[in-house]
Amino acid sequence: MRLVSALLRSWAPPTSCLKTRPYNRLMPPHNRIISLGSRAFVMSTPLSQSTIMSSVLQDPRFNVNISLEEDAKKWKFIAAHANTPAYYVYDAPLQKSPSDDREYRIVRLENGLQAVLVHDAKTDKAAASLDVAVGHLSDPDDIPGLAHFCEHLLFMGTEQFPKENEYSEYLSKNGGRSNAYTASSNTNYYFSVSSDAFAGALERFSGFFHSPLFSPSCTLRELNAVDSENKQNLQNDLRRIFQLNKHLSRPGHPWRKFGTGNKKTLTEAARNAKTRTSNLPYEKPSLADLINGTASLGPSPIPSRVASPSPSVSSSNSENEADGGTIGRETRRRLIEWWSKEYCASRMSLTLVGKESLDELVQYASSMFSPILNRDQDPEPLITEHPFGNDERGSIVHVKTVMDFYAFELTFPIPYQVPHWKVKPASFLSHYIGHEGPGSLHAYLKNKGWITSLGAGEQRVARGFAMFKITVHLTKEGYANYREAILACHKYISLLRKSELPEWAQDEIKTIDALRFRFAEKRRLEAYATWISEGLKIPAPRSLVLSAPVLVWDWDEKMVRDLLAGLTVDNARVVVMARDHTTIGKTGPWSVEPWYGTEYTVERLDSEFVEAAKASNDIPELFLSGPNEFIPENVDIEKVETSEPLKQPSLIKKTDLTEVWHKKDDQFWIPKAQVQIDVKSKVTGSSARASVLAWLYTDLVKDSLTDFAYDADLAGLTYYVGSTLSGFNIEVNGYNDKLHILAKHVLERIRSLEIKEDRLAIRKEELKRRWQNFFMDQTYKLSEYYGRYLLTDRQYTITEKLAEVDSIRIDEIRSLAEEVLSQSKFVVLVTGNLKKEDALRIASLTEEILGSKPVPKDQLPQERSRLLPKSCNYIWELQVPDPNQPNSSNSYYCHVGSISDDRLRTTFRLMEQILQEPAFNILRTQEQLGYNVYLSGWQDVESLGMRILIQSEKDPRYLETRIDAFLTHMRGVMESMDASEFEKHKKGLTVKWLEKLENLSQESLRFWSHISSGYLDFVRRERDAALLPSITKEEVLAMFDEFIHPASTSRSKLSIHMRSRKPPVIKLGETAAQTFYTSLCNTGVTVDKDDFNAQCANEPTVASVKTYLEGMLREQAVSSDVLFSELDELVKKHPATGQGEIVLSKDVIFIKDGAAFREGLELSDVARPVDERVLTLSKF
Repeated sequence: MRLVSALLRSWAPPTSCLKTRPYNRLMPPHNRIISLGSRAFVMSTPLSQSTIMSSVLQDPRFNVNISLEEDAKKWKFIAAHANTPAYYVYDAPLQKSPSDDREYRIVRLENGLQAVLVHDAKTDKAAASLDVAVGHLSDPDDIPGLAHFCEHLLFMGTEQFPKENEYSEYLSKNGGRSNAYTASSNTNYYFSVSSDAFAGALERFSGFFHSPLFSPSCTLRELNAVDSENKQNLQNDLRRIFQLNKHLSRPGHPWRKFGTGNKKTLTEAARNAKTRTSNLPYEKPSLADLINGTASLGPSPIPSRVASPSPSVSSSNSENEADGGTIGRETRRRLIEWWSKEYCASRMSLTLVGKESLDELVQYASSMFSPILNRDQDPEPLITEHPFGNDERGSIVHVKTVMDFYAFELTFPIPYQVPHWKVKPASFLSHYIGHEGPGSLHAYLKNKGWITSLGAGEQRVARGFAMFKITVHLTKEGYANYREAILACHKYISLLRKSELPEWAQDEIKTIDALRFRFAEKRRLEAYATWISEGLKIPAPRSLVLSAPVLVWDWDEKMVRDLLAGLTVDNARVVVMARDHTTIGKTGPWSVEPWYGTEYTVERLDSEFVEAAKASNDIPELFLSGPNEFIPENVDIEKVETSEPLKQPSLIKKTDLTEVWHKKDDQFWIPKAQVQIDVKSKVTGSSARASVLAWLYTDLVKDSLTDFAYDADLAGLTYYVGSTLSGFNIEVNGYNDKLHILAKHVLERIRSLEIKEDRLAIRKEELKRRWQNFFMDQTYKLSEYYGRYLLTDRQYTITEKLAEVDSIRIDEIRSLAEEVLSQSKFVVLVTGNLKKEDALRIASLTEEILGSKPVPKDQLPQERSRLLPKSCNYIWELQVPDPNQPNSSNSYYCHVGSISDDRLRTTFRLMEQILQEPAFNILRTQEQLGYNVYLSGWQDVESLGMRILIQSEKDPRYLETRIDAFLTHMRGVMESMDASEFEKHKKGLTVKWLEKLENLSQESLRFWSHISSGYLDFVRRERDAALLPSITKEEVLAMFDEFIHPASTSRSKLSIHMRSRKPPVIKLGETAAQTFYTSLCNTGVTVDKDDFNAQCANEPTVASVKTYLEGMLREQAVSSDVLFSELDELVKKHPATGQGEIVLSKDVIFIKDGAAFREGLELSDVARPVDERVLTLSKF
């Protein structure tokens, strides 16, 4: 697998591909003009590969070789006018895809901030992204996680909009969403919103960067939010190994930093400062003190062009104040000090995307973002020293994983690759090392039975340095032979070194990338805005801001060979991963990584292994792959003249065997198509064993297609084969020119798969591990899973299916496949740049190759839901399987009614819209119940309800009481909501429903969801939007009172409680702490009240408080035994939040046997088409 080197990310999602022979076309060439009733298909000018290459890579308007100094001369000054401050405009065109109908302009504000403005006349939404060239590697050494903490607090209010959830509430009411992330070298903030709310959203957003409040009242809560986020990741192997690699870097290197942070790391510096300054009087700091970093402890305003409203200057030192008391205030002061230095305008890049004119967007950018200060900092700080020194290279690390899997990664330090954007040499190497075709490293190791996957590519870990990684997931046998597998990697690299590196391969990469650029589809606006704002950091001419991250222009063999020369065993670090290493003789002693507790050992690679790795390739099965014959040659596009895109596909064939739906692309204009084929069967869901047989069969089909399909994937053609309880599902997507070749081969393989015993054993092993590892996942996923199990008709548990795997035989799998294909029902959807005749040809091909006969309609199982009875309040309590998982979860569900009831469904969605943002704000932000908090609709066949999900360290029964309290509170909020507020929620919901599709994949997925559900309700969104204005507040309240309110006597409610097996950590509540402080004083113990309150802030663990007190009592020669016994009694008498006796509603019924409960539930009706006219065959 080649890991495509995204210039803007640490790594990009993998793309698979492989070599094949040419096939004769199954479809005739398209005609130039074809009459179809009143609509005409007009052929675009034919485009060849060479035409695309030259038009994209050799466009004379764009000089890729111009120096940055020369390019800088293209900025033109625009004086201030009207309400627009002065700025500079980049006075040259931008290279964009010929299929891109948007307009662009780049400006630079006087403060140094650069912005790309994008006018999209067709969009009904708007988006913005601001990227700051500062990430967690810029954290102060004594405050790990500060950049991440800053990201959290910036959302909590600005001078102009001080209400802490003003931003999120505004977006929610206007169909918007937002998020942010902190990476190693940058932090990115982004949002999308309805077009008419863009200016208001930008007013709220821009204040993050020139006048945030870093609200004191939020300090303690967001410290807890960061801490909760960190705790939910402690059992995540990806994060554990990522941090271990950082921990094992060169001592003192910034890459070793702990980026997430936790409450301890964020406050420890403040605690130390408190100790040093405990005897100094408090003085309110001046603004100059803050800017210069010389302020003393205490509350502090935020430096900006206009002074922020001063927070409370109370001298109270209670750590239980919302601002965190002295510790919280000092942490906040350090944060403001850091922000005042690091969040510099010249480090920021902005993207605005909207339907406004470019002039209007310029006005937005310059007026709202010019107040950001330029603090004269390095615009793009580089870390030039690599974190791998001599001691880190040539080593092997064995690490214990949480999940059960085997893998190794080879990591080589390489130079920073961003400056090589014209050549992208790492991409060339990843093309070969990650290849999966004949002669490849992947093919060799797979044929040995040693691996399940292999990926290779650049990992851009930080600005200034990079790594090249080969990541291999192993079978059990492969793990036993991991040394030989690693040697094979070095043998393949040796083969590359000694081979002639073909320029045609770089030309192939150029062509594929040029095609990708030429026919780039639109994506979600906020994702596109983020991509551009990050891309502005590439040191390329501004005219290439859209193309430099994507295209390859030059071939430089020396640059490639220089990079290849560094991929040596002496340079590498090997990390071998497994839950248990005893089978290979590794028994310790084990070191422990400090942040995640990951156990590991480090050794030097032995001399025998090093010598073997340095030897020339002697594996004859390894050779370089040949040309890719799946690259499309015909990329003609047939445009349809239509006033408005059709909202639904047409049914063009309907027989007992096959149903074919089709829609010719009439809005995206790309030479691509999407094909979905359902092979419906009565067999695959008949038992748990049948479902496993079906899963293994389709998995073996994919396993057997790796060689053939890899090049196709690389060239933009992808496929999927999977199984469901209703049959097999097949997808083929991508450039339509050779789509039929891939589709034919996939269908033939499904029909005539040859199953080999060794491959079956490997796939069974992988399947078992996957299902066993599911129980080690996040607890909220487990509660969701068990909820679905109870409320879905045909469902088998993972435990039931696991019990079948070992005994499955080849003959059983063959028999099941034969039975599925002997009698089936085919449902086909074809969308994109294919005509009706093409769609029918694909359907005929499916019929001919699979050779099925029609299955009687009454024998096909129909999906149903299981419905909760009226007036019930059930709880199913289960233990979290992972003994080391500290988090519990609660999935709380209230059934409302049938999803096919238009008015009920529309009313429900409006209620959901009203409740969503407050649920997050109250349960997560204010009450700090956990990092993962969601409220959403939960739908199935003829079923619709509301689900609230919380993952938390707190007891799930306590979470139950807080959800009840939230719902009770929201009844009053909705009751008092005025008409204007109610209408804003309607507007926000309408915006979401009527949001335009961005690309062909979205359209196809939407159509397929309506077809596969059985409702065929293609215009549901439009119908609901038309109905929404008539929905009254009284209807919403009536629905809430009947189906949601905890006091309702008629609601149908089910909660799934996943309870952590770890004993609860006993915490010290505020009442117990203050009572104990008084007792200490009465006993004659000298205690600094400020210090005591700081230690007891936010209900710390009793153990940590005892540790703090032990030293103090020892110094005063006071025995701790009696005092600590008293403390334990106080903790029992005055428990911390959620740790005392939890009283649930009296009507709760606990489920003892999930399977029996499930069987006793009533079944819903089946899905029926909303309009039988949809099933009428189209004349066209």
